[in-house]
Amino acid sequence: MPGVEEIRAGIALANEKASASIAALQQAAQALEEAQQTLAAATSGSTQQEVTQAHGLLAEALQGINGTQSTIQACISSADSYSARL
Repeated sequence: MPGVEEIRAGIALANEKASASIAALQQAAQALEEAQQTLAAATSGSTQQEVTQAHGLLAEALQGINGTQSTIQACISSADSYSARL
């Protein structure tokens, strides 16, 4: 069984990787926001169903990314709490 310091080091590494994934998700969210703006500019005034659907799907994707970031942050907090109790 690994010692306390090995466990803490493993948790720290896992949290580092999880934090990197949050940064990557932030970049993806920024790209989606830019896509939303570009689509809005390109389809301004359109009332076509496909355009409305595309806007909604981009918003849904962005919401999913934000939710995923929150979940990962909660995971990091939980792991930190465990590490602190060791």
